[in-house]
Amino acid sequence: MKHACVLLLLAPLLGCGSSYSPNTYNATAVQQAAKVERGIVVGVRTVGVSASGTTGAVTGGAAGGIAGSQVGGGGVTGAIGALSGTVIGSLVGTTIEHSAADAPALEYVVRKPNGDMVSVTQQDTTPLAIGQKVLVIAGPQARIVADYTVDIEPPPPPVPPLAPVKSEELPAPKLPEATSL
Repeated sequence: MKHACVLLLLAPLLGCGSSYSPNTYNATAVQQAAKVERGIVVGVRTVGVSASGTTGAVTGGAAGGIAGSQVGGGGVTGAIGALSGTVIGSLVGTTIEHSAADAPALEYVVRKPNGDMVSVTQQDTTPLAIGQKVLVIAGPQARIVADYTVDIEPPPPPVPPLAPVKSEELPAPKLPEATSL
């Protein structure tokens, strides 16, 4: 029974893998305006994304502390068991979280039209190519995607209104000449 409780507490860690895909949005990023800029990929490299380990340490420590407190008959022995269980559980929980959530990713460097460069790390099933035109989408979850926009002819510039003319500047109207019958 004791071991079953520990496993139940650690089980949520097995599904803790985060998605760093440009096609997956966190619920808090939906319906949020994000600035979009065009650019060209000028660099790409493979990097590793490491889980923080915090969730695993806390969950593992709690599970280990509960299990460790069952050692001995209480008192000092139970306290030492709880402390040992907490330390060991934290280490195990952190290890489980890292094995479930650490992932390879790609770091892209993009040059924007104004010459500025930006770097974004994300997971892609097919890497973007160097020289590829992309969109840099800024916001809570920055991402780089292939440029899927189309150029539309801009509307013609508005015609400026004519300047008002004062009546003194207008020539006198010519009246038709009288004809005799």
